[in-house]
Amino acid sequence: MNWVTWQNVGVDRIGCAWLIRRFIDPKARFSFIEKDSQELPKGAQPFDIPGVRFSHHDGHCSFHALLREYKLGNAVLQRIARIIDEADTMQAVSIEPAAAGLDLICEGIRLNSPSDDVALERGAIVCDALYARLALDMQSE
Repeated sequence: MNWVTWQNVGVDRIGCAWLIRRFIDPKARFSFIEKDSQELPKGAQPFDIPGVRFSHHDGHCSFHALLREYKLGNAVLQRIARIIDEADTMQAVSIEPAAAGLDLICEGIRLNSPSDDVALERGAIVCDALYARLALDMQSE
């Protein structure tokens, strides 16, 4: 499937793309439209664009919307969702120490990548590493 989101990916879009490829649609392709564009490519599944199904809802990031829709209850993914939430949305209380660092890393990836596709590839490495580390934590609990 072709998934579409806005250009200049950030922490939530990088996380969503990783989640989509790793747990939902391994053959996913991604395309990018200008911010605030109302024209979506025909047949594409939009995400992290206001007003679409896979976007921010009830104070949670788009990553959460994908978890709910695809019934991904994995505890590690739920923790990553909380981290992305805190990194991407305004939170009254900071409880995820990794959130600020993940946001900075994803911003740096975007700034150092020649395209959004490359940023998603590089971001996937970070998400894989975060998943592995959090899974290790949960095994020892």
